[in-house]
Amino acid sequence: MSNSSNRSWGLTVLRVAVGVVFLMHGTQKLFSIGVPGVAGFMGSIGIPFPRFFGVVLTLVELFGGAALILGVATRVTALMLAVDMAVAILKVHLKNGFFMPMGFEFAFTLLAANVCLLLTGAGAASVDGALWGRKQDTPPAKSGAAGV
Repeated sequence: MSNSSNRSWGLTVLRVAVGVVFLMHGTQKLFSIGVPGVAGFMGSIGIPFPRFFGVVLTLVELFGGAALILGVATRVTALMLAVDMAVAILKVHLKNGFFMPMGFEFAFTLLAANVCLLLTGAGAASVDGALWGRKQDTPPAKSGAAGV
């Protein structure tokens, strides 16, 4: 495998793993906590229009997770999920320090992973790659003197 191929498959592993995490959290919000529970929490931390944003949050995590797993609209999805994590860090976790269980380390890791996907694209084995070609998903490899 070439270095470029390794990078592309590495992004795929990251994309799918992060997608599974968000899909599971979205599923939990929709089926276990419920929109009223999510809305109540949103209101308790000072988010305006908590019912509206509770639905948005649930759908972004649910469908965003599925989209990352499949590699659909990866950059847009990663941006939405990065915003989700930035808000979670600022409104919930930052005041609790870095370390889990209440600190921001997990949300920060997910934020960084989504920023990586936003900047690089889906990697290998994605719907994005099938539709738009690999050039859209991975940076061009440097070669020869022009790459120096």
